[in-house]
Amino acid sequence: MAFRIRYQYRKQPKEIGYANDKHHSVYDAVARAEGVDLTEFHRMESQVANVSRNDRKTMKDFREEYFRKLGFSDVTIIREE
Repeated sequence: MAFRIRYQYRKQPKEIGYANDKHHSVYDAVARAEGVDLTEFHRMESQVANVSRNDRKTMKDFREEYFRKLGFSDVTIIREE
């Protein structure tokens, strides 16, 4: 089954295709589509993971807040049938 990601970047609605084998996460896919460098994000994400001891809520909150600051919002996965 194919997936699409619908999101807003700097208040512009956008939609892209998504494949699990090409991207680490949905957020990596949207950042790559917009040409955003995530080197700093991955470094900070690793530190948060080490401190939070795999607390999923902390990781999710960190990820969403970081991408909100980059200008992304309303990131939604859509299944194509």
